[in-house]
Amino acid sequence: MLMDEIHTPDSSRYFYKEPYTELFEKGLAQKQLSKEFVREWLIANGFQGKEGQQIPIITDEFVQQISDRYVLLFEEITGMEFIKEPQEDLNNRIFFPSLSFE
Repeated sequence: MLMDEIHTPDSSRYFYKEPYTELFEKGLAQKQLSKEFVREWLIANGFQGKEGQQIPIITDEFVQQISDRYVLLFEEITGMEFIKEPQEDLNNRIFFPSLSFE
């Protein structure tokens, strides 16, 4: 059995507790830490995953915003500072030829 993901900003939405009730009572959008803003950006740029649609060009700046959201989510949930790992030799850090997921 394989598991793709669970409770990540890709599949789950995280909302801030403090303003939740107030925003809900006013019928306002919740303050959240998910990647919903990415889906909204795609839709605003004409992409909904329908056949024949092309994914819009995502700038490096927007990719950085997505990355920053993941870091913020980590820090908010864990209460710990996110420490970025060195970016050198990434292939050797993430590639494990001895592991088989079949």
